Amino acid sequence: MEEMKVNPYDVKGEVDYNKLISEFGIKPINKKLLERIKSIAGEIHPYLRREIFFAHRDLEKVLDAYEKGEKFFLYTGVAPSGPIHLGHYSIWSFAKWLQDKFDVELWFQFTDDEKFLHKDMTYEEIQEWTKDNMRDVIAINFNPKKTHFLINTKHAGIIYPEAIKVAKKITFSTIKAAFGFTDSENIGSIFYTAMQTVPCFLPNIINNENKYCLIPMGVDQDPHFRVSRDVVEKLGHKKPSIIHAKFMSPLTGTAGKSSSSNSNKTILMTDDAKTVKRKINKYAFSGGEDTVEEHRKKGGNVEVDVACQWLKYFEEDDKKLSEIYNKYSKGELLSGEVKKIMIKKINAVLSEHQKRRLNADKQIDKFIFKS
Repeated sequence: MEEMKVNPYDVKGEVDYNKLISEFGIKPINKKLLERIKSIAGEIHPYLRREIFFAHRDLEKVLDAYEKGEKFFLYTGVAPSGPIHLGHYSIWSFAKWLQDKFDVELWFQFTDDEKFLHKDMTYEEIQEWTKDNMRDVIAINFNPKKTHFLINTKHAGIIYPEAIKVAKKITFSTIKAAFGFTDSENIGSIFYTAMQTVPCFLPNIINNENKYCLIPMGVDQDPHFRVSRDVVEKLGHKKPSIIHAKFMSPLTGTAGKSSSSNSNKTILMTDDAKTVKRKINKYAFSGGEDTVEEHRKKGGNVEVDVACQWLKYFEEDDKKLSEIYNKYSKGELLSGEVKKIMIKKINAVLSEHQKRRLNADKQIDKFIFKS
């Protein structure tokens, strides 16, 4: 079995989330925290109930401040080098829920510099993907009055002066250890963590405030902030709080994470209904038995069946999800029948998303922060 590896640039092997909690020094989200969120938001998001968002750093501090009447702000982002897929959507739809329930601002960073430094792509290609990714972010239906796009190269004038303050306090050896970099890494990549750190306190500088920042993100991004959170505090800002998500597995199996680098391993937000059906039927790993007769007798394995696992993201009703899992485990539902349910759910989400995406170009200017 391939050894587990999890960092912002590489995710390999079967991910052991309990091991990550220990290795990264993060905390599991417990029942007490869930109850606090419910008391404020009025409900618990399915992603929290189902431990898709499973761990955190200093989430209690954000909730403490909020209960005292102090608003926080959200920060998340994307590194634009290809199309947006359902894995991105899961993080951002949760961010929208947070924005709506807590009535807070979201600062969304497009790290076009990072992808130019790490991908064999031209600067112009990265800019095209930046604009394309903006369409999908806007289609999530964030509040345009409370959502601000930061593009690293476009907003360098306000990001860079703060980034060099961060960079001055982080050594090359620390970056090498955190990301597994070697001496052959380009020098831009070494500096990049400083750029990703800035939005967790930049809004406070712009608005002359001292709010907490909450970052919903995939757990693979944690090393950036593990390196920089203490630095942020030394610079006189509050450490950002973080809520970590598990990876949405690729279609072909439960190891690793979804990636747009192989479009057959995931569903893109621009895929039409026929493409979704083809991909899921052809590539979605099944936890069922080889024959219908065997499956009826032995039942299916919910834990490895991708359609079953993806339903955690798209079937909001806990009772219905439990019923599907139960019937599949007993062999009463076949793999093809679960895939059919999954296809219908995903196509419903994509249909609405794509309608909103058609009008996104007209709205881009509303979202880009005017410094």
